[in-house]
Amino acid sequence: MSWGTELWDQFDNLEKHTQWGIDILEKYIKFVKERTEIEVSYAKQLRNLSKKYQPKKNSKEEEEYRYTACKAFLSTLNEMNDYAGQHEVVSENLTSQILAGLARYVQELKQERKSHFHDGRKAQQHIETCWKQLESSKRRFERDCKEADRAQQYFEKMDADINVTKADVEKARQQAQVRHQMAEDSKADYSSILQKFNHEQREYYHTHIPHIFQKIQEMEERRIVRLGESMKTYAEVDRQVIPIIGKCLDGIVKAAECIDEKTDSQLVIEAYKSGFEPPGDIEFEDYTQPMKRTVSENSLSNSRGEGKAEPKFGGKPKGKLWPFIKKNKLSLKLGAAPEDFSNLPPEQRRKKLQQKVDELNKEIQKEMDQREAITKMKDVYLKNPQMGDPASLDHKLTEVIQNIDKLRLEAQKFEAWLAEVEGRLPARGEQRRQSGLYDAQPAPTVNNCAQARESSPDGSYTEEQSQESEVKVLATDFDDEFDDEEPLPAIGTCKALYTFDGQNEGTISVVEGETLYVIEEDKGDGWTRIRRNEDEEGYVPTSYVEVYLDKNAKGAKTYI
Repeated sequence: MSWGTELWDQFDNLEKHTQWGIDILEKYIKFVKERTEIEVSYAKQLRNLSKKYQPKKNSKEEEEYRYTACKAFLSTLNEMNDYAGQHEVVSENLTSQILAGLARYVQELKQERKSHFHDGRKAQQHIETCWKQLESSKRRFERDCKEADRAQQYFEKMDADINVTKADVEKARQQAQVRHQMAEDSKADYSSILQKFNHEQREYYHTHIPHIFQKIQEMEERRIVRLGESMKTYAEVDRQVIPIIGKCLDGIVKAAECIDEKTDSQLVIEAYKSGFEPPGDIEFEDYTQPMKRTVSENSLSNSRGEGKAEPKFGGKPKGKLWPFIKKNKLSLKLGAAPEDFSNLPPEQRRKKLQQKVDELNKEIQKEMDQREAITKMKDVYLKNPQMGDPASLDHKLTEVIQNIDKLRLEAQKFEAWLAEVEGRLPARGEQRRQSGLYDAQPAPTVNNCAQARESSPDGSYTEEQSQESEVKVLATDFDDEFDDEEPLPAIGTCKALYTFDGQNEGTISVVEGETLYVIEEDKGDGWTRIRRNEDEEGYVPTSYVEVYLDKNAKGAKTYI
């Protein structure tokens, strides 16, 4: 089966067919390109959808995602984001593995097709030229034969006429011979050109055209094979991402299986539990018994007093706390919530205070990391002055240390409130440290939840007396206990890196380069307890000293 032998006379149709094949290939390229655009658009829409429903940071929505159902939904959003990424991968692979190669192949195919059909037209033009030469020699031979025949007839006529001179007859005879010779020459030329044309025609139909058409056939078959391979690649690109898409879907299923209704119910309890005990039974008040007292009818004062003493029938008794009745929001409207969250129920207040303490600890850790980084940079500047001036970092380092001290004071204040809510006091060591720090500012208050809250007329509680019932933590309450303790053994030594002026009670002043004894290491609050001699000991910031612990020494006694 060969186009050269079967379709030797279908040059124009083959030209149309091959052009149609290239059009089909370009149509497929356009199809794949539009598919990639759809995949990119779909991936973008999926990402936007996932982003749209992501919880906003520092908002109420973020708190809602503590529940297992919301966590599963968040996992679904994340998996959908990965799912969108796989569609982007499909688009990229289709572009790199199909579009780029097919685009180059189409250009090469057009050039090859143009070259083959150029050779075919050149062969056609050559055979047409040979045919024209044959026709021309044939017409010339025919014309010469007719001229020779007419010359022969004229000669015979002149030779038969007795009135014609001999000279005219000879002239006619010579003219007939010339025409006959010309006819013979034309015949020989025509015969030669005919043989040549037949040879060229055989070469054209049996050699040149079959060879050209065979190349065109191979070109077309390669185009078909390439199109089939592209379709296989098209399917393979999708098949490659199916496992990952399956994992995304498995992740959604796994997240859904992690939903626990009991856990969510417990979270609701933790979120809204007030910490109050349910109200007790209401005592029966008997209004049917007569009043056993004598009242003067004209005694205005007595009648007024009795009117005040006698409650209205059906009135609501005061002085009783009703935690399940809607709270009075007037105090919230008049101003912002108090700093110690005393407007909240005990359980909610504890959670808020714990959250605040955690936030402050994170900020303290961040500042400590920054202080450590600045200290290391300063050391580098000291060792390599060409890199920078160490003194330029002193202001920044001082500022960071001041921030740490402020944050620690703030954290200690909230820890005191938290300890009050949880019904416990801070550790003795911490109280000793706090006692001096609190002298420079108003002492943190410990609100008595049971006494600070009064029942309002509508049954809700208020905080009107919370500030009046504050219990101040005084340093002197703990100094006596501290002085009665036995001296703690030294567990190591330390060297002062900076000068510290211990102005607050419980702290001790140190000078840069001074060596002292360590009797209690840092418990995580940023303070180290040191001793200069038997009569001088106290706390210094841990960042101000370099501690050398004695491995053989017994640990310092700590109080809980």
